[in-house]
Amino acid sequence: MRVVAGSVKGIPLKAVPGNSTRPTTDKVKESIFNMIGPFFDGGYALDLFAGSGGLGIEALSRGIDHVIFTDKDKRAVETIQANLEKVRLTDRAEVHRADAERAVKAIKKNGVQARLLFLDPPYHMKKSYELMDKAGELGIVTEDAIVVCEHDRDVELPDRTKYFERYKKELYGSTIISIYRYHGEEGERID
Repeated sequence: MRVVAGSVKGIPLKAVPGNSTRPTTDKVKESIFNMIGPFFDGGYALDLFAGSGGLGIEALSRGIDHVIFTDKDKRAVETIQANLEKVRLTDRAEVHRADAERAVKAIKKNGVQARLLFLDPPYHMKKSYELMDKAGELGIVTEDAIVVCEHDRDVELPDRTKYFERYKKELYGSTIISIYRYHGEEGERID
């Protein structure tokens, strides 16, 4: 596992010890960023269920200004911090050991608005994908926000939610990447 492109391209990243997380492969990571970017001119990103932090670190390398990483696993938080130190991007990141739902509410209190949201929960936590609409409801995403959901092929996500609309869906083995765009509340189309 390494940083695929950008300012810290090629630097290898550590995986979380044990088998509690599934790191996104370099091939899938590259495909995700080809679909959503591939590069950015600033803004915030939220990496919920961050695991090793690979997606958020990739976003930093590709031009996102600041990433908030959250994971409730102590080993994941330690791995994210070690990876940020390795790529020398600690000054552009916050790492929190927290449940994703509580983290989203805390982010609202801090007045942050993200243009990029990564949702890659453990596959059995299907309700966690509802956090994208929670982010829309709380106003912690920008009007041009993109949500990247990584899920098992057995998890069926809707094409449209209250705040988001899926515009890309790609299958990689048993993993599906669904990319959503913010559309505002029902009937309030944002283009």
